[in-house]
Amino acid sequence: MKKDIPFLPVKDVKVAVVRKTNDIGNFDWFVYLLNTNPFAIKNVFVTSEGYGYMNDEMRRTSTLRHFLGDVDSGDAAIIEPIDPAVFGLNSEYWVSYFIDNQIYDKRFIFVPDSIVEENLSYISQLDLSGVLHE
Repeated sequence: MKKDIPFLPVKDVKVAVVRKTNDIGNFDWFVYLLNTNPFAIKNVFVTSEGYGYMNDEMRRTSTLRHFLGDVDSGDAAIIEPIDPAVFGLNSEYWVSYFIDNQIYDKRFIFVPDSIVEENLSYISQLDLSGVLHE
């Protein structure tokens, strides 16, 4: 039963939305998972979706599921590209993984209009600018 599973707090796993300059000088945006633990996390699974109101109308994106496998200590894994057209929605990333035989999970939610120029910072682990959610 779900109530019998201990859900311990997630530590040192982060999600970042970053921008990269493409070949024609424009920005492409990507979502990354960052593992800053001193050990690997195993069987990483991420569910992503966007939802909220745009122009007074409820919008919801498709729910996508991503299996990332194992993410080593200090590594990052790309989750998905993201279209700036959905930055006005809640962008939710539900991350689940194992450490030993213990499952961990956490929802990372980028609220509407939080992915903007004023909120960008340098993310050294990726050597890119973006919005980091811890």
